[in-house]
Amino acid sequence: MKMLIEGERDSNRQEDRHKVTQELPAMAQPPQPWDYIAKIVSLGDSGSGKSSLTIRLCEGRFVSHHDVTIGVEFGSRIVPVGPPASLEYNINNPSSSSTTPSNITSSPNDRRGNNAAGGKKGSSQTPSQPQQKHMKLSLWDTAGQETYKSITRSYFRGASGALLVFDITRRNTFASVTSWLNDLRQIAEDNIVIILVGNKSDLAPSSTVTAGDAKNKRQVTREEAEEWCRANGVLEYVETSAKSGDNVERAFVGVAERIHQNIEAGKYDLNDRRSGVKGPGAGGGARTVNLGVSDGGTGKKASGGGCC
Repeated sequence: MKMLIEGERDSNRQEDRHKVTQELPAMAQPPQPWDYIAKIVSLGDSGSGKSSLTIRLCEGRFVSHHDVTIGVEFGSRIVPVGPPASLEYNINNPSSSSTTPSNITSSPNDRRGNNAAGGKKGSSQTPSQPQQKHMKLSLWDTAGQETYKSITRSYFRGASGALLVFDITRRNTFASVTSWLNDLRQIAEDNIVIILVGNKSDLAPSSTVTAGDAKNKRQVTREEAEEWCRANGVLEYVETSAKSGDNVERAFVGVAERIHQNIEAGKYDLNDRRSGVKGPGAGGGARTVNLGVSDGGTGKKASGGGCC
């Protein structure tokens, strides 16, 4: 009799749980804060400042001493793409050059409350103003040491954008960018967006090499870098400082904007992971993409994962 009573109690508990489950309303999935997600790789010699640029973009801080990257490190950041933000950033014109500095110092995420974010919260949306779109950049900060080069090359696959980074105070890092570019183009898709980044501009106040000037440690002139871009079919040259933050967002947002232009031109198959870009699903909302790392959509630097 005791076993029968306990069996009835277990049955009643299971029925109660089943009723509660049935009564609970289906939770609506919150919309993703981005419309597209793109894989961006940073490559270049060790010590050129790739990790510092990623940390500056994702966390807004500068690390003077950073451990050598082994393999790859990851970060993410959501940035606005397309108008109206692209009009403010003056990136829509592919011929625009970083030689005219663009000071993008505030977070693009913060701009979602003003006109750059399509008029949300704090400004009235005009009928002629398009809805601001956002792109989540999945950042792959690759190792620059020769020891890890065979591993690093494998991370180029499936990237839609690349920052080719060198240190403007070390000429040997500039001499290596051609080799890095060749490696990238052997593995990445043909329509990958590539820009050249000359880092540590805070150590080079002059655009030319000045002998005997202790404050100017520049070893590569702006003219040399721009000529290299023209000769090698690289879209743009940007000089950055991870220490001061100058032009860091300009570099990453520039890549994102050009990727968005390619999306608008229909150059990517958004259902093909090889393109390095994921977009909205058939239902009109943004498709959830498994990065292999959960950052909660905060845009903060993550410790592992990948894109696409």
